[in-house]
Amino acid sequence: MSPRGRPRAFDREAALREAMYVFWRRGYEGASIGDLTGAMGINPPSLYAAFGCKEALFREAVELYGRTHGGLTGKALAEEPTARASIERMLRDNARGFTSPDLPTGCMVVHAATNFAVANQGVHDFLVEQRRGNHGSILDRIRRGQSEGDLPVEADADAMALFYETVLYGLSVQARDGVTGDSLKSVVDSAMLAWDTFARGRK
Repeated sequence: MSPRGRPRAFDREAALREAMYVFWRRGYEGASIGDLTGAMGINPPSLYAAFGCKEALFREAVELYGRTHGGLTGKALAEEPTARASIERMLRDNARGFTSPDLPTGCMVVHAATNFAVANQGVHDFLVEQRRGNHGSILDRIRRGQSEGDLPVEADADAMALFYETVLYGLSVQARDGVTGDSLKSVVDSAMLAWDTFARGRK
């Protein structure tokens, strides 16, 4: 039994996971301290003692998201043998993830700070850097495909990376708006038809 007066211990990782879901559903601005502490099962002083402040908690939640539900892009880019297969798996896996009935819809990094107060510019900048990191990973995979010979060197790697990143984030927005997984699958089908056009390069 805990000594009298000692606060009851809580599972920090489980609390962080619940905070991630709140931020994912409501965004940074929309998630109040009351929303967060209610979901995490702790009081405000415990939140500040364990995580420092709301922004610090949010940054940890984004990092957790990247290690779990948000890790589909990195796995697809790393595990498939060709650039085309990597990009297609990235889109299909995320389309399924964005519409999973057991999770908030869409991508946390896309939606968490669509609108933000001036005082929270740091949160906005943090998420921009997260998205830039995704862009860099997509571009690196396409360039690797060129160096390995499964994509012509004439292909515009920068344009391809921007296009498929835009499709990826568009899938997230559509999922948040209630578009079904089957409909998103058809979007991916169409996006992959553009691969050969890119691969032919500029004429």
